Amino acid sequence: MSMKKWMLSLTAVTLLWGATSTIPTTEAASSTKPIEVLLNAKKIQFPDAKPFQDSNDYVMVPIRFVSEALGAKVGWEKTGGQLAVSIKNDAHAVNMTVGQNTATVDGQTKTYETKIILKQNRTFVPLRLVSEGLGQTVEWDKVSRWVWIGKKEIAALEDTGHKTVSIEPYKKAIGTIPALLSNSTDQPYDKIMIFKQSDLPIKLIRDVYSVEPYTSPKGVPYLKMRVKTKSTAGSIFFITENQNARLRPPLREMTQDNGDGTKMVYYPIYSSADELFHGIKNYKSLKLKDIEYIGFRLQADNYIPLMVNPWKGN
Repeated sequence: MSMKKWMLSLTAVTLLWGATSTIPTTEAASSTKPIEVLLNAKKIQFPDAKPFQDSNDYVMVPIRFVSEALGAKVGWEKTGGQLAVSIKNDAHAVNMTVGQNTATVDGQTKTYETKIILKQNRTFVPLRLVSEGLGQTVEWDKVSRWVWIGKKEIAALEDTGHKTVSIEPYKKAIGTIPALLSNSTDQPYDKIMIFKQSDLPIKLIRDVYSVEPYTSPKGVPYLKMRVKTKSTAGSIFFITENQNARLRPPLREMTQDNGDGTKMVYYPIYSSADELFHGIKNYKSLKLKDIEYIGFRLQADNYIPLMVNPWKGN
């Protein structure tokens, strides 16, 4: 069988698989996810206290880490039994008191929908205060439960400090499916680039926002990926601990349009295609913990992007 016919057959098997799958509910799946904050499309790391939604569904962020990431200085002063907090950068000055729902921004009093609070020894403020107080564009992303601050231009993987390495140590495993060794113009790859889930979002040919596990109500395991695309999300592949590759086209029947230019795309962990094309009888035994790398097929011209599987062994 030619490689083109092999790929078409694999796609047909995948479509059949998708037709029998349960379409997930994105809102329900995302409602319990932790909130993350991105500054200029890069995630801010919070060492202890994390952003959260209060009882009125307002997003609260720890102001110190956000302010310092923006180059502002934060000060505290306790007077009369109250904790006063000040934030200053080159263009703006904010003064607030814990327990109140007002703040002075550049000399003007602003009223917010919820109070400034102290939690886990961190001062949390409403998201809108970051926008008004520090002069930043702030956007709430309900799909991923992200707070975008500043620019939303996602950096290309090769511009994030990651370096390509030789494909040779990985070539035998990837080459168990020969089509994976060549790019869209049939030129052979000689490099790979390894990155981590924590590096997301990144720009490949498509913007990849997130990759995470998903289990259907029937207990079927998938990888769920949020991508920015007007068409299909493209295929991924797994490199297993047994050093063989498993190709996974997206399940079109499960794909969801988020209405913001991104889609939620689902890939099966195990597939009957593994038996059909590779003779693997116990294909259902493959679990996410058995996978070492998640590869992105035809997502770069000069190298193969490989994401380290953060769920390996779990």
